[in-house]
Amino acid sequence: MWMQDKPLLQEELGRTISQLVHAFQTTETQHLFLQTFWQTMNREWAGIDRLRLDKFYMLMRMVLNESLKAVRTRGWEEKQVEQLLELLITEILHPSSQAPNGVKSHFIEIFLEELTKVGAKELTADQNLRFIDPFCKIAACTKDSLVLHNIARGIFETIVEQAPFAIEDLMNEMDAQNGEDEASDGDGESLEGSIRRTDLEKGKGTGDDEDSAGPVLQFDYEAVANRLFEVASRQSTPSQNRKRLYKVIQKHLPRGRHPGKNLQASARREAGAQDEEALTEVKVKEQEEEDWSRGRRGGGL
Repeated sequence: MWMQDKPLLQEELGRTISQLVHAFQTTETQHLFLQTFWQTMNREWAGIDRLRLDKFYMLMRMVLNESLKAVRTRGWEEKQVEQLLELLITEILHPSSQAPNGVKSHFIEIFLEELTKVGAKELTADQNLRFIDPFCKIAACTKDSLVLHNIARGIFETIVEQAPFAIEDLMNEMDAQNGEDEASDGDGESLEGSIRRTDLEKGKGTGDDEDSAGPVLQFDYEAVANRLFEVASRQSTPSQNRKRLYKVIQKHLPRGRHPGKNLQASARREAGAQDEEALTEVKVKEQEEEDWSRGRRGGGL
């Protein structure tokens, strides 16, 4: 990987390395491989020059993706999930970790993206809450302001930004289920409609762009807010962390309300403020021109 300069071969090599996790038959050996990988990245990161960063960012993304797939093959068992999360947090985000800022920041940035790719179609809101719980704990105890900011932005605010798509995804799933029921009880016309809808859905999934719209992670937003409030209100939570988490809750996750409504209201307020500011600027400019014109006339007299 260090010597490979061709992008396509870098991708192929990264895929080969990351898929080695599946060559091990037990969870213990898989985790030993992953632990060694992340410790190696932490140790060697400072020696990676700027031109080589992108391919190692890609490698970390691929290894995380395959790690989640390994848990998926075991049916997302709670014990398997907890063990993987404990390994990742210990090696990357724990205060005692030797991970440099570059590794920490990239891991936080890609975590929800890779979890979405691997598990969005299967994971429930309760399971997704379990996946982000370690980030709640770290955000409440870390003394690293960069880690706190990145978790708030890369985890919690990202969840809120995806909320409208999560609702749309859920509604589409319900419509699809209703359509299947109607097709099973209906005549050939409803069957034809079902087939057409299926063809459209298949067409949507044929794009090569991994970032294209697709299933998103479902969350119980009130449960997320309650969990954040719980860790933030602990006596051991530093005041800086408490303020930051309270701000996330108040601004993005008002308890008992869907964040999509809050986002829409904020957008309307922001648009209104911009319009009012523009109108004020026009009025000020007109007043200045009028004052200047009066001054000229007065000087002429």
